Amino acid sequence: MVRVSTSLFAALGLVANKVYGALDVNLDDPESIKKAAALVAQDLLTFYHGDEPGMVPGILPGPPPDGDYYWWQGGAMWGALLDYRHHTGDKQFDDTITQALLFQVGPNEDFMPPNWTASMGNDDQSFWALSAMLATEIGYTNPPADQPQWLSLAQAVFNEQTHEDRRVASGNCEWGLRWQVYPSNNGYNYINTIANACYFNIGARLARYTDNSTYADLANKTWNIIDKLGYISDKWDVYDGAHLPDCTDINKAQFSYNAAMLLQGAAFLYNYTDGAQIWEDRINNLVDRMITVFFPNNIAYEPSCEPGNCNADMESFKGYTARWMGTTMQLAPFTYDKIYPVLKTSAQAAVKQCTGGDNGRFCGFHWTTGVFDGKVGAGQQMNVLGALTSLLSPETAAPLTNNTGGTSVGNVNAGSDEPLVPTLSPITGGDKAGAGILTALLVAGSLSAFAWMSID
Repeated sequence: MVRVSTSLFAALGLVANKVYGALDVNLDDPESIKKAAALVAQDLLTFYHGDEPGMVPGILPGPPPDGDYYWWQGGAMWGALLDYRHHTGDKQFDDTITQALLFQVGPNEDFMPPNWTASMGNDDQSFWALSAMLATEIGYTNPPADQPQWLSLAQAVFNEQTHEDRRVASGNCEWGLRWQVYPSNNGYNYINTIANACYFNIGARLARYTDNSTYADLANKTWNIIDKLGYISDKWDVYDGAHLPDCTDINKAQFSYNAAMLLQGAAFLYNYTDGAQIWEDRINNLVDRMITVFFPNNIAYEPSCEPGNCNADMESFKGYTARWMGTTMQLAPFTYDKIYPVLKTSAQAAVKQCTGGDNGRFCGFHWTTGVFDGKVGAGQQMNVLGALTSLLSPETAAPLTNNTGGTSVGNVNAGSDEPLVPTLSPITGGDKAGAGILTALLVAGSLSAFAWMSID
């Protein structure tokens, strides 16, 4: 049975004898934004029970049908709260964030806990790595020395996703990163934008943070694959993906987080390359098209599922998009005049509809209507939190590197080289000898690609 908490009843307005009052904020006053964001963050965490006795740290209730949320959204939520902390200086959630992230690292310290094998996507793993990368870049408190470190966790995920067993071996989709990690999972033959965009994004950020061009080369290679497959149209629409064998049946659904993930990664590479024209052009084209597609009348909107067909995953996309556009303004300041007015108008619409629940400030999903839609959730709170914190980005410190104050310890060889699908056929003496030689070659080859990297 799904546990329904008192906070959920409160969010639905089902608790009696409470005083109602709208979320109040002056978007021209950073301190007012911070105060409103603190309230939204507090309400967000009413949906989290992982710090309660008998519950699992790190995750939101789920997966369906046991709750609305898949594993990845827990990782995404901690990223939203890390961004909130960085933009406001509020450290009240630090213990919860650290416990949550470290509890889900898994036995190989790579965000691959065995409990989630049945639904493990490369994008799911990446969202936890993105939060670890963000912790690295904001100078978040490092874990104890006997625990995995933020930078090494991001490197572990990137290394594993570079491995050939995550990728298409040949054909038109060659080297594309699969959506799902395991062949037994539905979606294993779907080569989608978000998995590849996550890998691109992490690679771009590792390149900038470590000043190592190999990460940038792999990020560039991924952008080229996404572009070659037609997932980015001539008009700079960003499509969802396509299937094997040839990736020609393109699903032209557009979701804001696909484009925003590419945009933020492009901004990191623009900054890393000291303003290379190719990245400036790509940023401008993405921003222009994103505003047209995802911000009608300058208010965030998900055209492929609004008004009535968005699931719990999709109901969290607006917040990521706002946050990553905020980072883009930091790393590519020429975008400010385009992005900031849109984010401000969108945030105003977001806050206006946060009138739900017993406290009068829980948020809905639809921002264009100006009224609370009656549907609450962690995604809705993350969206408004992202909208608010993004307005603070221009005056907030840009992401660190290991040359500008970053202290997280990395490991260029992090991650597992164990095969995802073990061979189960009978083993002979000759097989053992051959397998030993092959394993040695594979491991040596996989590790050597990163062994020469330096993060000093």
